[in-house]
Amino acid sequence: MIRFLNQSELKETYSSSKDIEIDAKHLTVIPALIDPHVHFRTPGENHKEDWAFASRAAIAGGVTTVFDMPNNAPPCISKSSLLEKKKLINEQLNLSQIPLRYHLFFGAEENHLDEIYKVHPEIIGIKIYLASTTGNLLIKDPHALERLFKISEELDVSLSFHAENEPLLKKQSSIHPYPKVEDHPTMRPREGAVMTTSHLIGLASKYRKSRIHILHVGTKEELPLIKQAKKEGLHVYAETTPNHLFLNSSDYSEHKTYMQMNPPIRDSEDQMALWEALKDGTIDWIGTDHAPHTRAEKEKPYPSSPSGIPGVETLLPLLLNAVHEKKISLKKVIELTHTNIVKIFKLNSNKDLVLVDLNLSREVKNEFLKTKCGWSPYNGWELRGWPVYTILKDQVYRCQNLENLSL
Repeated sequence: MIRFLNQSELKETYSSSKDIEIDAKHLTVIPALIDPHVHFRTPGENHKEDWAFASRAAIAGGVTTVFDMPNNAPPCISKSSLLEKKKLINEQLNLSQIPLRYHLFFGAEENHLDEIYKVHPEIIGIKIYLASTTGNLLIKDPHALERLFKISEELDVSLSFHAENEPLLKKQSSIHPYPKVEDHPTMRPREGAVMTTSHLIGLASKYRKSRIHILHVGTKEELPLIKQAKKEGLHVYAETTPNHLFLNSSDYSEHKTYMQMNPPIRDSEDQMALWEALKDGTIDWIGTDHAPHTRAEKEKPYPSSPSGIPGVETLLPLLLNAVHEKKISLKKVIELTHTNIVKIFKLNSNKDLVLVDLNLSREVKNEFLKTKCGWSPYNGWELRGWPVYTILKDQVYRCQNLENLSL
């Protein structure tokens, strides 16, 4: 049994293989986080990350449920590839001895759309790439895109979009053959994100029973489009990432390719608009887009350097620090990292919790990170507010050293 001392909010009894007492006098209890946007790199790129490492990183960050993306090698675009991916994930979780909760996105590929009918009860949604990024999944045919909206209506399955414009990306590459990483927002221009989001909302208006998610929103111009769609009763939802909230284009000079991601981190005006969109409900949740690469890969000269930033274990400390800075309330943090996600993705409830010390100040240090890639753009940041214990499936983990107190 797990017994919490001096914490009146905890009334439930948790089973355990031994009796545990936790002094929760100075801790605050919140629902464990759900991260609906991770790339744990299985199969095909386990030199960057795997589920044994990533599950430890998740628990260290107070995250007990993740949704993994399909742009693997090979991509998750068939029933056989989905089953093989699950097998590999379960093997890796057995190594870490952490029973992380997970759901999988299925990849949209023009020649494999019929596979959706075989797997839809087993997936959390369909991921659709409308511009090139990591991997080779890409929907170019407008007829295939419309068919996906019809499938969404027919099967009641959600469509999650990487909303950029592929022709515009190719045009920028021809105009700027020798770009620097500071040019990354120019190479993937905001106009592409805005026109694509607008087009997707138009399709959602045509197929009104469809459910769509605009992922990693990063421009101020997309926000009024999404806000208006919600007012019109469309099933349009939006995500942003911690990187778009806590970094802006002025940081490229310091972090270089270590803050390169797709869609790009943009200007301070976009950053401020995203914070307002969190408060007014235009943005529905925060997903980390945890996308590790090795240091050697990130230090390749741009644009050969891959896009992607790890973040599953730094999300909660960043947000708790923002609570101290009065940028956001703790209630809103819970909505954006748990409550809204449960509702939108129609998840079953569970008793997973994270106990946080709102006054604990610690520095983010690369050497203490659990992610396999071993780096973060937030290295050196002093943050106030950290998870101390994570409870997953009635097991208690001490976040700092990941000791399982329940064993």
